[in-house]
Amino acid sequence: MGPVTTVPTGRTDVQPVRRQSLIGQVTDQLRGEIESGNWPVGARIPTEPELTELTGTGRNTVREAVQALVHAGMLERRQGSGTYVTATSDVPSAMGKYFSSARRRDVFELRRALDTTAATLAAERRTDADVRILQDTLARRTQLWDVDRTQALHLDVALHRAIVAASHNSIYLEVYDFLLPSIEETIVDHSAGSDRAFHDEHAALVHAVVAGDADAAATAARCFFTVLAADGAD
Repeated sequence: MGPVTTVPTGRTDVQPVRRQSLIGQVTDQLRGEIESGNWPVGARIPTEPELTELTGTGRNTVREAVQALVHAGMLERRQGSGTYVTATSDVPSAMGKYFSSARRRDVFELRRALDTTAATLAAERRTDADVRILQDTLARRTQLWDVDRTQALHLDVALHRAIVAASHNSIYLEVYDFLLPSIEETIVDHSAGSDRAFHDEHAALVHAVVAGDADAAATAARCFFTVLAADGAD
């Protein structure tokens, strides 16, 4: 057995373990209420005075704990109304921030893979409800394109998300939702620099999914990214 190397203790970045602060404890308590479902998404949480009484702490402590969960994306303050639960985990917020700072090419390639595979699965698994959503969203996108471009672009994003939802793969949809801010930014930027409306391409994609033609759906999905890459959108 060779000689054992001993790390010197005189210089180190390791810090003494500190007991969790009171704010941290209250934050964990509030997070626990959300994660357990006691405070469901969309619900208004107790007021600051009520939380002060429930936790046995001061208002400043409660305010800081609530603000920590607002920053984490789990709570949202609404002026004059209260504070509401917006997510059961801080993962979506963290992932959204990660994707928003990721290289555009990397996000583009991930979206291309997701959209293409999801279109294939959607053609195989779409329900009557999915079909109605896809056809309605496509029709409204087309109608509003030359009337209200901003709303039409929102519908563009909604249409692609609806196809992912029609794949009925919950993990695909969750990852896609993390990507949505970056996806919308890409679509808006490309629209601003191009006159292409992609009406025929979107119609072909929806038609293939509705018809249950998986191969055609994949081909139609890839078409968007071929054009986007040629335009330098990646």
